Amino acid sequence: MAFQSNVVTSQTTQYTVTTGRFSDWNTNVCDCCEDCGICLCGAFIPCILGCKVAQDNGDSCCLPFLPGAMIALRTSIRSKYNIEGSVCDDWAVMACLPLCGLCQMAREQKMRG
Repeated sequence: MAFQSNVVTSQTTQYTVTTGRFSDWNTNVCDCCEDCGICLCGAFIPCILGCKVAQDNGDSCCLPFLPGAMIALRTSIRSKYNIEGSVCDDWAVMACLPLCGLCQMAREQKMRG
């Protein structure tokens, strides 16, 4: 009984290239007073605002309570709306200005529907 082996000598590769323009955030991270309701919610009950932002993004309401999850949420929102930036930018904003970053995400979701 002889064994035959078929050796693959070439393999086709398929690349997907997406060309899209990056946009910017509609408001700056420190423009908290652009929407007074979001600003007050972010200042006094940020856990509620975090839950709303997560749910509006299609994530669990518990997401904001997990360590590091707000960075991932910001990255997800940035990707969803094709906003220019990096994970390092997201980390810097959420580490240094977490409430301002949260309010910025909420304003972005509200403006983009």
